[in-house]
Amino acid sequence: MLSFVARRVLIAIPTLWAIITVCFFLMRVAPGGPFDGEAPVPPEILANLRAAYNLDQPLGVQYLNYLADLLRGDFGPSFKYKDFTVNELIAQGFPVSAQNGLSAIALAVLLGIPMGIIAALRQNTATDYSVMGFAMTGIVVPGFVMAPVLILLFAIVLKDTAFQLPAGTWNDGAFAHRILPVFCLSLVYIAYLARITRASMIEALRQNYVRTARAKGLPFSQVVIRHALKTALVPVVTFLGPGIAFLLTGSMVIETIFQLPGVGRYFVQGALNRDYTLVMGVVILSASLIIVMNIIVDVLYGLLDPRVRYD
Repeated sequence: MLSFVARRVLIAIPTLWAIITVCFFLMRVAPGGPFDGEAPVPPEILANLRAAYNLDQPLGVQYLNYLADLLRGDFGPSFKYKDFTVNELIAQGFPVSAQNGLSAIALAVLLGIPMGIIAALRQNTATDYSVMGFAMTGIVVPGFVMAPVLILLFAIVLKDTAFQLPAGTWNDGAFAHRILPVFCLSLVYIAYLARITRASMIEALRQNYVRTARAKGLPFSQVVIRHALKTALVPVVTFLGPGIAFLLTGSMVIETIFQLPGVGRYFVQGALNRDYTLVMGVVILSASLIIVMNIIVDVLYGLLDPRVRYD
């Protein structure tokens, strides 16, 4: 297994380098720049700004300098957030996104997987149809629709009641301020996990080794938990890998609607302001987390399915 992980890490290095390279040059060739605002900047000031951030150098030199800074763990200064580096902005925003993301994943796993198992065990019954109906609703209703509806309901309609919840802001991570964002983040994952678990569980229950276990007289609950569930979780783990990476780096829509100071909101503001270094920093963070989570998922395959070998 160690050799397998080592090979995956070696493959991840050129993959990450390719992502960095493509994003770097795409940011530079896109129309506009970090100092293009509504009010035109005098040429002398613009020249000084470009020189201060080394944007007056040839593009190839800028690229090599950026790679050299990355090797030292330096994402560079933010072009729009004065007196802040990208490292500092990510250090401020990542804990916010990570807390909400981990809470959303935990809620999705606790609700979505049991719902999928119940639906599979009661296939083509009212319970199955109800679970799948909820799952389809969670999938087709986007977050930018669900979030305003929940704000309208819990912050305005239910105002001055025991069910009133804040409409947004972080407030140092107060529990009440996290309920609506976490639920909005988790809703689509609950829906997908329920559908994926149901489909994979139905397939697992029809496998020959499960039929053999039942024919030996093992209790049905033991057959489901010890034999069918482990195999059924393989597609679930596949989905959760990049899903966790996405939630850890923040949801751009949810964080913007609820005014949360997370990484996702920084990414939106950086893209709108052409803040090259901030966008690159968030992209590198997201890509690194996705690569790491995919490696973890590949390792978990062997633990869940004994047929998987790392040779």
